[in-house]
Amino acid sequence: MYVVAVILAVLSALFYAAGQHQLGSVGADVCQVGSLFCDKPYYMMTSAVLAGLWGKFVSIR
Repeated sequence: MYVVAVILAVLSALFYAAGQHQLGSVGADVCQVGSLFCDKPYYMMTSAVLAGLWGKFVSIR
C-alpha cells in the first residue's frame, strides 16, 4: 500500500506542475487527459495520504 501512496503522491506533483504550466507541451497533454486533477491536484494528494494511513493501519503488529 505504501507503493500506491508514493505513486499517487508523484502523480499529484505531476498534475500540479502541469496545472501551473511548468511542463511545457507535455503539461498540456497531461491536462488534456486529466483536467480534473490539473485543476484540483489535492484530490490525488488526499488519496495518497489516505493510502499511506491505510497501509500503516493494516501493518500494525
